[in-house]
Amino acid sequence: MRPTSFSTVLLTLCGIAVVSGCTSTSRSAAGARGLLSPKPSASAGYITALQGGIVGRSGAELSSSDRSRALEAEYRALEEAAGGQAVQWKGDNANGAVVANAPYQVGAQNCRQYRHTVTIEGRDMVARGAACRNNDGTWTPLN
Repeated sequence: MRPTSFSTVLLTLCGIAVVSGCTSTSRSAAGARGLLSPKPSASAGYITALQGGIVGRSGAELSSSDRSRALEAEYRALEEAAGGQAVQWKGDNANGAVVANAPYQVGAQNCRQYRHTVTIEGRDMVARGAACRNNDGTWTPLN
């Protein structure tokens, strides 16, 4: 191959690599393992699918606003967070943290165990549970 042909091929391949890189999206460590594809937004439908989440089992009496923040944090922890990484939330009268463990497979579904700590007036309430991701991107808690 002549030097100019080699240079042309090399430049073409570099150009393809650059263009390919521009079309990729950044994803978390869990997403890189294929857990999160495709990544939906945390719309009301995704929050509703959590069926009250495990925060409902914590014993915490939350306002509807604080409950929404808590459920949003559960969804974010399940969907985006690396195993062991806390997703914090702060409401009007309470705050909390959700920590999801590393994902695991149950049949064809990706699942995660997680815990939710809710703090009200300095008192911590902890609930533990697991949820599996459905094909539509929603998460269903395991009972």
